[in-house]
Formats: sequence, structure tokens, C-alpha cells
Amino acid sequence: MGRTAGRSPEDTRRLVLDAAAEVIRAHGVAASLDVVARRAGVSKGGLLYHFPSKDALVVALAEEMNEAFRAAVRAHLDPDDAGPGRLTRAFVRASLAEAAEDHEARERIALTAHLITVPAVARLAQEDTAWWERELAADGLPVEVQAVVVAAADGVSGAPLWGATPDRERLDLLRTRLLAMIDEAVGARG
Repeated sequence: MGRTAGRSPEDTRRLVLDAAAEVIRAHGVAASLDVVARRAGVSKGGLLYHFPSKDALVVALAEEMNEAFRAAVRAHLDPDDAGPGRLTRAFVRASLAEAAEDHEARERIALTAHLITVPAVARLAQEDTAWWERELAADGLPVEVQAVVVAAADGVSGAPLWGATPDRERLDLLRTRLLAMIDEAVGARG
């Protein structure tokens, strides 16, 4: 058992989430909380203090993944860009940056595949998809351009699952072309 003296509740929570991600990637959502607690170096009671059930832990992992992607998109927003397509450009940049991280992308996809089998996570995913659809629809692009650009970014971000991560040069080319499609659509409207 790991040493807990001096560890903050936030540190313990982080250890549990990281351990759960590792265990679920390796063994699926059927893995026991005992295994997760051992992996995190905490007691099962300590785990349950932070996450009162396995569903709560699994949902917290999914929420964290959703928020991590939203934060990545926010980090890719250009502060000098206030025009139509601003969010979609950031979405493309964030998606392709994640696709470039081959190993991490495969781990994220594997974890997602396990998590999505939990009904509460499936509902959360539907809510997140609806949120993105609303946000991107309000971004000022023609619907058909936005749909193609987002589908391409989503598609390439899933490529690592199949070991098909494009090399940097291809990712740069795709990013450039998708961003150009957005700019062309904005220019055509103006």
C-alpha cells in the first residue's frame, strides 16, 4: 500500500483516476475496484471516499476526458481570431495535435472503447456530442463545410486505433487544407 501521509485529497483522487484508466484499458470496465485501489496504492475505502461506486469512477474518467479535449480546443483558439470558423479551426488543430501523439491516442481510444459500454457514459457522450454540435453550429460556417471539416478531423484522430497515424508531413498537409477550406468558406460568405 502506498504512503498516504501528506497526500492531498486532490492527489489521491488523481492517483485513483490514473490507476483506473490503466486498469480499465488493460482489463475492461469489469475490473474490480479492489484492483484499481491496489494499483493506486490506496485502500478500497479511500477509493470509495472519492468515488462512491464503480459507475461514479467510470463517469468521472469520461468527464475528465471530455473536459481534456475541450481544454485542448480552448488552448488552440487563436486570440487574434474573432471571425467565423474560429472554434472549428481550433477543433481541427486540437484534433490533429492529438492524432500526432500516436501512443497516447491509442491509449485514449482504447479507454474510450471500454468506457462507452457503460450506459451512463454513453449518455454523457451523447450530451457531449450535442454540446459540440451546438457550439460548432454557432461558429458561422456553412453546414456542409463544417460537417466535412469536423468529420475529417474526427476521422484522423481515430486513425491511431488501427495503427494508421499519418506522419507529421501528412498531418501538416491535412491541417493546412482543412483550415483553408474554412477560410475559403468564410471568404465565399463575405
